Amino acid sequence: MGYTPDKIRNITLLGHGGDGKTSLAESLLFLTKGTDRLGKIADGNTVCDYDPEEIRRKFSIGAHLAPVEYNGYKINFIDTPGFFDFAGEIAQALRVTESAVIVVTGKSGVAVGTEKGWKNCADRNLPRMFYVSKMDEEHADYDNVVESLRSTFGTSVCPILFPVMNGTKIDCIVDVARGVAYKFAGGKRTTADVPASAADKLEEYRMILSECIAETDDDLMEKFFAEEPFTEEEYLKGIKAAVASCTLAPVVCGAATTGDGTLDLIETIIEYAPSPLEADAQTGTNAADEAIEVKADANGASCAFVFKTVTDQYGRFSFFRVFSGSVKADMSLTNARTGETEKMGHLYMVRGKKNTEITEVGMGDIGAVSKLVDTKTNDTLCAASNVVALEPIHFAEPCYRQAAYPKAKGGEEKIASGLTKLKDEDLTFTSGQDPETHEFVIAGAGDMHLDVLCSKLKSKFGVDVDLQSPRVAYREKIRKKVSVEGKHKKQSGGHGQYGHVKIEFEPNDTDEFVFEERVFGGSVPKNFFPAVEKGLRDCIERGVLAGYPVVGLKATLFDGSYHDVDSNELSFKMAARLAFKAGMPIANPVIMEPIGSLKVYVPDANMGDIISDLNKRRGRVMGMNPTEDGLQEIEAEVPIAEMATYSIELRSITQGRGYFTLKFERYEDSPPNVQQKVIEDAKATMVDDEE
Repeated sequence: MGYTPDKIRNITLLGHGGDGKTSLAESLLFLTKGTDRLGKIADGNTVCDYDPEEIRRKFSIGAHLAPVEYNGYKINFIDTPGFFDFAGEIAQALRVTESAVIVVTGKSGVAVGTEKGWKNCADRNLPRMFYVSKMDEEHADYDNVVESLRSTFGTSVCPILFPVMNGTKIDCIVDVARGVAYKFAGGKRTTADVPASAADKLEEYRMILSECIAETDDDLMEKFFAEEPFTEEEYLKGIKAAVASCTLAPVVCGAATTGDGTLDLIETIIEYAPSPLEADAQTGTNAADEAIEVKADANGASCAFVFKTVTDQYGRFSFFRVFSGSVKADMSLTNARTGETEKMGHLYMVRGKKNTEITEVGMGDIGAVSKLVDTKTNDTLCAASNVVALEPIHFAEPCYRQAAYPKAKGGEEKIASGLTKLKDEDLTFTSGQDPETHEFVIAGAGDMHLDVLCSKLKSKFGVDVDLQSPRVAYREKIRKKVSVEGKHKKQSGGHGQYGHVKIEFEPNDTDEFVFEERVFGGSVPKNFFPAVEKGLRDCIERGVLAGYPVVGLKATLFDGSYHDVDSNELSFKMAARLAFKAGMPIANPVIMEPIGSLKVYVPDANMGDIISDLNKRRGRVMGMNPTEDGLQEIEAEVPIAEMATYSIELRSITQGRGYFTLKFERYEDSPPNVQQKVIEDAKATMVDDEE
């Protein structure tokens, strides 16, 4: 059935890996008849974790839709990965939802993923609530979790549902606003009186809630200060207003395995989470590249945003969210990026890997369409009469690079073509031939991200990949001025070959190669000057120390000789090469290494460890600045050769809280011990290549 926008809620499930997001989605679907059995991650049969890689690894890799239909409402839950290598999937989900549920376990409490979930919502000014999961496990403690949440995220965190426990079982769940208890049995929820043992806790949480919602309305503020109790209606209205303004983050609870609290969460979302009609207008640009707003209007011109692409054996599925108007089967829409028309053939409601064909996706709803010709993630599909490109999803720059080598000969093309196809699904990695080292390099969010990509290359495209640390693009440069000669003389019957040059090599202020001549008396004819320059330009591609390009070199041809018959361009080209080989070793050549400008963002507590680690990497700390989100920014310059595994080690030091950016800055002379190692490695590589 179709749903009007006021009956739709779009929710991203956030939280740390293993905190129970996928199990919660399973419980939500099972209790609302969206599935006929309660799947388990350990059994590999959950609705959301259906990808073979997810089943094998037993954790989420992608963002998956789990639409729940309940009492005339449709809630589009998007289950997201808890591991930080797949943060791009979270960005996709948050782009098309109006609010989020952050899942945190009753036993472990606040984790790094909890903090990241909160920050993701705060950055987008997105309403959020907490779901305390696994309350049926031993040592689960709701009150401790609430205290931890409030101390971490502030007084806007407020319980609105709390459990009354009987050992490890939930006896009932108390609704703070209504002052009633909910019991769950046989798949049904019933209302009961609040147990006497929970009366004090109810009063305590009501005081916290009253203080939170008083700020939403002047009349409520007056009642609060007059210590007058709020009515049920005032509580409900105040909670909804406070959630919408992000001044209240409600806390609810449950146990996915037993179903306790699951229906309560659904009711809470329906009652307090904003509908698509209550969301802010979308920003974008029109055909004239002017800023424009797209308002939530069910009767407006059709406008849909493609936030995710999935490719399987049946073809390509484009997931989209409708922000204005509606999208109907066989409708023709314009792709704002290409200007081309796309026919929306078969439309689907997707639930995990199950696709149900539908005829229309209304405003505020999420659907999928198959076999679009040239539509990609981040594209906007809209009515030809009102072409607009909505704000795209912004992904973090990939920071972990590895060189990819096929295990079997001839697999290079398979790797490249396979990654090109995987790029349709995943915009968070880059790949391609490094023009400096000629290696095929993949860059992603971390080692787990690249491991998943390699597994998909094997399972989908039949190519085994070895990953290695990529080579560093060193440079060679001379530090002394020298004058040398090169003479090429060859006689083999008939015309011989003769070229003779005297060249002065010296360092140049810029990285460019500069060739000049000051030949007097025609000792070298002018028509051979280009051949000398060409010979030298060929040589600077491979220096004499380790075969790296030579930079900052100035060569001046000042003398030489020629033969009327035997001299030709090839002879002078060869003579220039001989002069280069003779001159470079005596001109005090050095290996130069690339230096990067590094910015690391870490909590205060990790500052000492990070600076110590940078010192071990030969880094130079240039400064430190506090950031708006409570982290410290450390600015440093560091050799890029020392940064191959930095993303993994930074994650280890900061438990995933830290992140960094690294950009090439310049080349510098490397220390003698580093030069020696680079030269030895280059010799070993040459031996391997010869073998």
